[in-house]
Amino acid sequence: MSGAGEGLAGAWDEDLLGRVFLGRVVEPGDEVGGRWVREFGVAEVVRRLRGGGEALPGVGGARWAGLVARAERAEPARDLAVARAAGARFVVPGAPEWPGQLDDLGDARPLGLWVRGRPGLRMWALRSVAVVGARACTEYGSHVAATLAAGLTERGWVVVSGGAYGIDAAAHRGALAAGGATAAVLACGVDRSYPRGHAALIERIADQGLVIGELPPGDHPTPSRFILRNRVIAALTRGTVVVEAACRSGSLATARAAQRLGRHTMGVPGPVTSALSAGVHELLRGEAALVTDAAEVAELVGAMGDLAPPRTGPILPRDLLAPAARTVLAALPGDRAAPVGEIALDARTTPDEAIARLYELRALGYVERHGDGWKLTRQAVISARTGHPPC
Repeated sequence: MSGAGEGLAGAWDEDLLGRVFLGRVVEPGDEVGGRWVREFGVAEVVRRLRGGGEALPGVGGARWAGLVARAERAEPARDLAVARAAGARFVVPGAPEWPGQLDDLGDARPLGLWVRGRPGLRMWALRSVAVVGARACTEYGSHVAATLAAGLTERGWVVVSGGAYGIDAAAHRGALAAGGATAAVLACGVDRSYPRGHAALIERIADQGLVIGELPPGDHPTPSRFILRNRVIAALTRGTVVVEAACRSGSLATARAAQRLGRHTMGVPGPVTSALSAGVHELLRGEAALVTDAAEVAELVGAMGDLAPPRTGPILPRDLLAPAARTVLAALPGDRAAPVGEIALDARTTPDEAIARLYELRALGYVERHGDGWKLTRQAVISARTGHPPC
């Protein structure tokens, strides 16, 4: 029995196969290819490329011939089978799992995303933050990235990064160590581990989280693909945090893409003498927000319930005194004994009230009586300097 439902399913399968086919022909982020899909539809673009006839607008003869040659080698059914064997699926625009925020990329939007992992991509992306930075990071940067990622996952956020050495790896490991959620967006096929030294890490992310990529199974990364991958990280997440980046770091491309897309852009400051923090400081001189921990990141990218607690210094013992006792204590001179009348005057209270508070303070070790006057104890003077209570 055939009907409208089967017709829609057939059209859907055709669109999915067509997008897998185009993923072998058009490079990620190719806005010309994206415009073709928008203006002519997937089926027509596939038909033209397969037929090798009249070129679509916006490309010269040499480039069109190159695209047609690539189209001849495309085998979408095989790519789907290889991906399925690797535990991956292909998610296309309009599918229930598609993250709508990727549509902000316009014609540079991915044709689809290959996804490994059990969680739903759309739901995870709704509450995600990118943590990126230098590959050759310092111990400081690695520690900050791991701590930041762990804190974000403990607050219910998904940490997204690129799976690279350095800050990316520290962020992924920090999230995993905290038992939290993390996703790696690769610049190669999701059935490959790149860099090779991260094979175990990528597998662990696939087991506990998500491994995502635009490129079809088996495809390798190139320098340009890393840069183009960064736009997906920026668009997928609510905001991007850069932890250590030199002035020419690729992670700055992620931050700038986030700015263009209207996402939150944040940076963690580092030593002013460190070249690996120079790029972050450049961001902070612009529109990026300075953040130092997960609470501050969550406050920026989250809802009202994610407000960070106010920043305060350490609680000193005298902060725990009643207000009236603190006022009297503050009125005592630090170098001599003072009469009750003088103390009461400086504390803006009565002599009787001042005496009552002075006896409280004496019991706590803050003051001592000298004849008709009162003086701070030696321990109280030390306490005021160090923050430790008087013995």
